[in-house]
Parts: sequence; C-alpha cells; structure tokens
Amino acid sequence: MATNIFLNLPVKDLNKSVEFFTKLGYTFNQQFTSPEATCMIVSDTIYVMLLVESYFQSFITKKIADTKTTVEALIGLSAESKEAVDKLVDTAIAAGGVQTKDPQDHGFMYTRTFEDLDGHVWEIFWMNPDHVHG
Repeated sequence: MATNIFLNLPVKDLNKSVEFFTKLGYTFNQQFTSPEATCMIVSDTIYVMLLVESYFQSFITKKIADTKTTVEALIGLSAESKEAVDKLVDTAIAAGGVQTKDPQDHGFMYTRTFEDLDGHVWEIFWMNPDHVHG
C-alpha cells in the first residue's frame, strides 16, 4: 500500500484559497469539505488540507507561523517538464500569488518558486529523469 501525504495548511479565507488553487488546475474532494476546511487533490497519494486558521489552531498548541515573516515549510511539487513548471507558476502569479525568487535552471533540474495567497511557499520543479539514479 502506498503512503498518502496529507499536508495541512492554515488559510485566512477558504473560498479565496479554493478559487486560487482551482485556477492552478487542482480539484477538491467534497466529501472532506466544510465551511472550515477542504481537501485539495494534488495526486493519487498527495492531498492538501486547507483549514481556516481558527480550525487549524484547534489541532496545535503552538502559534500559527506568520508567513509574512517566517517560512514554515517549502512545499516542493514535481512537474512533467520545464514548460509545465512555467505554466503552473505563471498561472499562480496571475491568480494573485507572488514569485519569490528568479527561476533556477541547473540543466538537469529547473525550479520556480511562488507564495500562495497565505504566504505558503511552493517550489515547482522538473528534474531530468535521465539524471536521477535509482
């Protein structure tokens, strides 16, 4: 059985976050959606739970990171090509995201990074499969 990843992220406005990520091509599992949370489907094994901040806080004892001054995680997602990286990040920026650094092209790997509406940092990358050794 494959291990599934459920990444939980606090958001200020759930509807705006759903609108943002829908523009990026993601869909949501309505079975796990309420006024306080939704389940964004990234792949067959990766899901992002977007939780309204007050609901997110009910699961933790520490403060929620202030993403204007702190990075709580760097979320890396692979893409099938350099063009797919550019398309996703360009779409994120057009939808209100912010590019956080210049594209990085190392020949065998290409990355671009953006912040979503809540300041979570997403690094989208392509890696040449011929370069990856098993």
